[in-house]
Amino acid sequence: MITLRSCALALTAGMAATVLLTACEQNAPEPTTTATAKITLPPLSGRYPVGTTDLHLVDTRPDPWHPADKRELMVTVTYPAQRTGERAAWMSPGVAAAVDQRTAGSPENGLKPGTIDWAGTKRQASTSVEVDRTAGAWPVVLFSHGFGVERELNSVRTDDLASHGYVVVSISHTYDASVVEFPGGRVVTRDASPDTAYLATSVDARVADTRFVLDQLTRLNLGENPDAENRTLPTGLPGALDLSKVGMFGHSLGGYAAGEAMYQDQRIGAGINFDGGMSVGKVGEIVQHGVDRPFMLVGADGVDPETGRKFEHSHPADFDTSWGQFWTNQQAWKRDLHFDAAAHMSFTDLQVAVPQCASLLTEEVRQSIVGTIHPARSVSAQQDYIAAYFDLHLKHLATDLFDGNNPRYPDTRFIP
Repeated sequence: MITLRSCALALTAGMAATVLLTACEQNAPEPTTTATAKITLPPLSGRYPVGTTDLHLVDTRPDPWHPADKRELMVTVTYPAQRTGERAAWMSPGVAAAVDQRTAGSPENGLKPGTIDWAGTKRQASTSVEVDRTAGAWPVVLFSHGFGVERELNSVRTDDLASHGYVVVSISHTYDASVVEFPGGRVVTRDASPDTAYLATSVDARVADTRFVLDQLTRLNLGENPDAENRTLPTGLPGALDLSKVGMFGHSLGGYAAGEAMYQDQRIGAGINFDGGMSVGKVGEIVQHGVDRPFMLVGADGVDPETGRKFEHSHPADFDTSWGQFWTNQQAWKRDLHFDAAAHMSFTDLQVAVPQCASLLTEEVRQSIVGTIHPARSVSAQQDYIAAYFDLHLKHLATDLFDGNNPRYPDTRFIP
């Protein structure tokens, strides 16, 4: 039985992102003519410099929310590069403006746009740089964001994974992400109040999006240009994808989508769900049947969105049964990795941004977004576990990181 609690859990990601914007602006001093808070994203932990490009992809299927229109997506492709260059913006102008303004539309909050320099923040990835082909073709990992969250708010992990020798493809799920900017400055936002039916449609759309993106990556790898505007691809990108080695990870609803896509598409060989329930509108197929390939759950300390009750696990049996059902039915390699004192949005770039907004936030708000886990240790552990997981299952590189709790990462533990 699906309850309103399941729906509330799926909506947590979008609400938490809004809380950050609200809190940073609500508690900020009067803004000057320039932004008062700047965000610095952490350095890469891998050996390769990283390049990035965006693709506008248009499918033949109708959009599930706008059936008169074809389904269209924006994706970011991040890859090992030969060199560094001009660093990419964290957010495009339209996305940055929407992020800055969306909570300023509520007069009762007294919000002030311009408090944070969203547009001025730079990723570690560079634009217009050649793909490193010295190691041949790279394994591919797809990423799916949380409901109501932009793909851009997950750049720290996707850029870092690329630095370990992966082509990482981050998908914006249109009308599910809070905002998506298409070429020419056209901005699309989610245009309905989400409920259980909306979220169930989102999961189905995300699975179809994922399969479509994989098809377009196959075209790209064969030398075609799938970009709707036929914009120039980075030198060396065609042929640089090893599509026999594909993984996927996602956050919140994106973690659920990663599991469902993996169940439906054998091309995906390994998956990770970061803190996402696996039943909205219906119990997931991966929950009912498991998959014959590796899958890892990663969780934070939990809070019931309806009651405020706190748990030491984000998906205990008396709160959300989907993780327990999946654990019973998953027959291949599996792990349940817990981050103590982390919160749901610790697995996004807010883990980096919130501590840098400390002077603008109350302690209560900060803890509600990213918990009390040590920020730098949290980011470092996420980077290491993600890279090691895909190294193990896509590159078949040995590691002891999943053999048991590791003293190098005092904030993490495996749940049996």
